[in-house]
Amino acid sequence: MTEEAPATSGPPDRAQGRLKCFLLRYFGVREGPSPLHAAMWADADAQHTPPPGTDGYRTAVLEQYKIYVEMADRVSARRGTSNTFFLTLNTIIFTAIGVFWQGPPIGSAWLLVVPWLVLVGQCLSWFWLLRSYRQLNSAKYKVIGLLEERLPASPYWRAEWSVLAFGRDPAVYWPLSHIEQWIPALFAAAYTGGLLLLMTSS
Repeated sequence: MTEEAPATSGPPDRAQGRLKCFLLRYFGVREGPSPLHAAMWADADAQHTPPPGTDGYRTAVLEQYKIYVEMADRVSARRGTSNTFFLTLNTIIFTAIGVFWQGPPIGSAWLLVVPWLVLVGQCLSWFWLLRSYRQLNSAKYKVIGLLEERLPASPYWRAEWSVLAFGRDPAVYWPLSHIEQWIPALFAAAYTGGLLLLMTSS
């Protein structure tokens, strides 16, 4: 009786694994490797750290909490500014195309591939910028939740997030960071569709 040789993964399996790793790294979302609780709190015996439970300790936590919430709000404001910039830029581009492109292209339609690459490239930059802001804000609000564990109330992490079903039910709350990432993808799809239409009609 002969034993069957174990199946080995061939080039297609390795290529699929690399593609999956690429998509997860640059388009997916996953948790960070370090445990947050262990990295959050300073050693109680460290210098200049008030003992837990004292008024000085609670005051220090409250001050850090206020500063950190303000920093999270500033990140959200910067994300809004970035959205406004890219949305205005792409609106101007679409307007310019509608005003100046009244007839079929002169010359080879393949020359349009270069501006298409530029337009899709800035859409990818927009997408990755939004993704970075989303990841940064997600980390900041987890830290805010840990700070609220040392405070009398937890308005952001427990109360508000639980009322919003933790962002898992779109009928209750659809997180803005999930929706806004579709906008650069839609612009890229529109640019690609326009390019394909011009190339097939020429």
